[in-house]
Amino acid sequence: MILVSTTVMFGVMYLNTYELWHVEFSETRLYMSLLMGATMTAIMLAFMLGMHRNRKVNAAIFGLAALVFVGALWLVRSQSAVEDRTYMRGMIPHHSIAVLTSANAEIRDARVRKLADEIIASQCREISEMQWLIDDIDANGRATTPADAAARPVPEFDDRC
Repeated sequence: MILVSTTVMFGVMYLNTYELWHVEFSETRLYMSLLMGATMTAIMLAFMLGMHRNRKVNAAIFGLAALVFVGALWLVRSQSAVEDRTYMRGMIPHHSIAVLTSANAEIRDARVRKLADEIIASQCREISEMQWLIDDIDANGRATTPADAAARPVPEFDDRC
């Protein structure tokens, strides 16, 4: 039940992306799902202790939940397992959320609307740039030196999603 719920929570976190093609696998979202699943495990077991009287099993479940919680928290806070492409794959849906929020919010103040429109433009441009970089790294490998980067410049992208 916890595994199914955690998997569903991972998928639900993508429902607020602006465009379907902005959905990319995100390690950070996976870690957050595991964090929530571990928390849910401990809370649910705490409420059901009267139903499950085997203290050793309960302690093992609490211990496993704590281990998953600490591990997932460390991974989400350190980002140590995230590299170039996985960073951008995680940032694309993150940027998409900013586009969705900025486009659909009931903004009445002209200054805030201007800011929201600027956010939409910059986030859409950055989504296109990140997708291009993912494709370029997949095809040609990382540009690890300034000379490599200069030989493969990032094209200019427009501000539309």
